[in-house]
Amino acid sequence: MKSLKGKLAAVTGAGSGIGRAVAIDLARRGCRVAASDIQADAVAETVRLIKSAKGDAKAYSFDVADREAFYQHAAAVKKDFKAPANLVINNAGVGLAASVLEMKWEDFEWLMGINFWGVCYGTQAFLPQLIESRDGHVVNVSSMYGMISGPLTSAYNAAKFGVRGYTEALRIEMKAARLPVEVSCVHPGGIRTNIAKTSRLATASGNADRAKFEKWFARMTLTTPEKAAQIIISGILGNRPRILVGPDAHVIDVVQRTVGIRYQWLAQTLLNPLMAGMKP
Repeated sequence: MKSLKGKLAAVTGAGSGIGRAVAIDLARRGCRVAASDIQADAVAETVRLIKSAKGDAKAYSFDVADREAFYQHAAAVKKDFKAPANLVINNAGVGLAASVLEMKWEDFEWLMGINFWGVCYGTQAFLPQLIESRDGHVVNVSSMYGMISGPLTSAYNAAKFGVRGYTEALRIEMKAARLPVEVSCVHPGGIRTNIAKTSRLATASGNADRAKFEKWFARMTLTTPEKAAQIIISGILGNRPRILVGPDAHVIDVVQRTVGIRYQWLAQTLLNPLMAGMKP
């Protein structure tokens, strides 16, 4: 995909953060945007911002964890824009901080439904359109936690490692079958989004200090959503299979490649301060 002008992109989680920034940046480059989010008011605001800058966009609201709803969404996008999508960016995601010992199944399933199954549903719902367009691209958002694991992030790691494996397999399949679809996996580091505010927290004490967590998260976020969007779109146009977003993601990539499994001794104390409040 050498140009975005006139292309049609479907972006999930477009009501805020990376999703909103990507949708706006794509529209500025002449891309038509099908922006979606579970928060209808938030995605409507994204579309308002795009239209105020003379861009072409339409807002949709549904739950990415609902497979049938995602397939209905893909059909609606093709019908509304009268063309198959060229680009799908599966960005919607949530957070969960909980130990394996105390994590509730309903929290684990909630996160996997959005962060993993939502990516799979979005990919497979739009893949026929991408092939039909003859110039398609799948972009699935994993995380730096799709390269390494950390304490209290087992569910998040499971989803993001899963997204990475699923996406890399898809890229191999598209290449082997010589289909006109490129595939990229995005690994953001700390991005200044509201995911800390919407994350579910559960520690051994039974009452995680959300203010402490949000303060820690703010210190760890080195990249703005707007900068993240620029990097992601540059990666799409450069057809990069792995797109690292932020200096911390690059550092983690180097650490993982250099020390291998030995990175875990650092993660025991450095990657999540909530561990300090856990019972032995």
